[in-house]
Amino acid sequence: MLRRPLPRLSAIALSLALSAPTLGQELSLELPDQATTPPTFDETPSFELPSLTHRDNQAISGEEMQLGRAWLRQFRAHAPLWQDPLAEHYLASLVARLLPYSQVGGIDPVVTLVASERLNAFAVPGGVIGVNAGLFAFAKGEAPLASVLAHELGHLSQNHYARGQQRAEQTRLPAMAAMLAGMLLAAGGGGDAGIAAAMGSQAALIQDQLAYSRRFEREADRLGLQTLANAGYDPQSMVEMFRTMQHMAALQGGNPPEFLLTHPVTESRISDAQARVAQLPVGTHHIDTTEYQMVRARALLAIHDQAPQQALTRLQRDGAPQAAQRYATALIDAQQGRTDAALSALDTLATRLPDLALLPASAAEVALDAGRVDDAIARSRRQLRLMPGYAPAEQLLGEALLQRDPGEAYRVLRELAARQPENPQVFTLLAEAAGRSGHRAWGHLARAEQLQLTGRIDRGIEQLDVAKEVAEDSGDANALARIEQRREAFVDYRETMEEFR
Repeated sequence: MLRRPLPRLSAIALSLALSAPTLGQELSLELPDQATTPPTFDETPSFELPSLTHRDNQAISGEEMQLGRAWLRQFRAHAPLWQDPLAEHYLASLVARLLPYSQVGGIDPVVTLVASERLNAFAVPGGVIGVNAGLFAFAKGEAPLASVLAHELGHLSQNHYARGQQRAEQTRLPAMAAMLAGMLLAAGGGGDAGIAAAMGSQAALIQDQLAYSRRFEREADRLGLQTLANAGYDPQSMVEMFRTMQHMAALQGGNPPEFLLTHPVTESRISDAQARVAQLPVGTHHIDTTEYQMVRARALLAIHDQAPQQALTRLQRDGAPQAAQRYATALIDAQQGRTDAALSALDTLATRLPDLALLPASAAEVALDAGRVDDAIARSRRQLRLMPGYAPAEQLLGEALLQRDPGEAYRVLRELAARQPENPQVFTLLAEAAGRSGHRAWGHLARAEQLQLTGRIDRGIEQLDVAKEVAEDSGDANALARIEQRREAFVDYRETMEEFR
């Protein structure tokens, strides 16, 4: 949703898969499960250029999963988050589209959006992937954005996290803790102090690992290029993205994009990527989608929340489709109180583009933000009849039902929470719905989940204690069993999170 403006971060907002294999690339990625893995270009004749990769990659370990999820909780506790279910669902779908071609297995990815206008993304072990709103703004098409995600999947597929550990086992935990502190300080607005903390913690490791990190980058590039091509995207988009970022860095001097601070782009790296592209089979490439341009409009409007017309101007300047421009105009109308005009425009777009689930959900969001609760409920229900399981519409329906039928809201949100156990926003709404509908023990449990998901694990355990007392008083055996089960998981997370302190 567009209810949270993005803070202006003065320096590095967060570090994308840090190039020195001490934290970033050791941080991994995650997304929706895919059924079968389609064939890749590995089934075609081998390329002339030698490969730096190996084929013995395995599914991520339980330890990596636990470490990555604990890291994410620490990050959420301090970093500014861009809370937009529609954009988040789009990003998760895009990663899911790339994942079967990436040689990454055994992950159930979690996506998080960062409220920063700076160009960056990151991958964390255990299947966590994060993207700054600024990356959407920077990438003029879906393929450039996909190229960054494919590169990060390349890091994961080659186990760069585990391999980096082998190089620096003695300093791994202190380095990770210090680097996380620097990343969080910068992401929270600490600016240069955050950079100093992050870079200072790397000082003892960079000299020994620089060449190793460069090899990791090239491995990720090469795997990413194959992932892009196999998924139907033009692999040339990665090369063009690198060149554009390199040009951007030259213009910005000492304040380059965070991506380049952690993933330095050299001419030799670009040349190597270009040579790989020349050897990839040429096929039909994925055409840039109107949906991407609409999500990009949401990102631009979040960034330019004080001057939304700038977002529309940028879309026009970049040649965005007329439908995306009309979508942005409708959202601006909604923000400025012209609800009828906004809904009319969104309904017209939805009629013309019936396959875009984002459009009717956006209309329901506009209605809810304008206080038209019954309209929001009707719109969400209508969409879910046509598109069952569309999570943003379910979340909107649950939020709207809180004001009309808390019991039904509780049912809707509980089902959604079961499918999205890593979504703090859903548990926030679920806790309120449970409390309003008389499910007190489950309400405290939902609040505990929201607290632990956002890094406040001790307070979450306190809520579990309250939930247990309420469940015992009411004789709710099911709640008691669930509370005890979750306590074990909470304690495990607390122990893992101690590694970052």
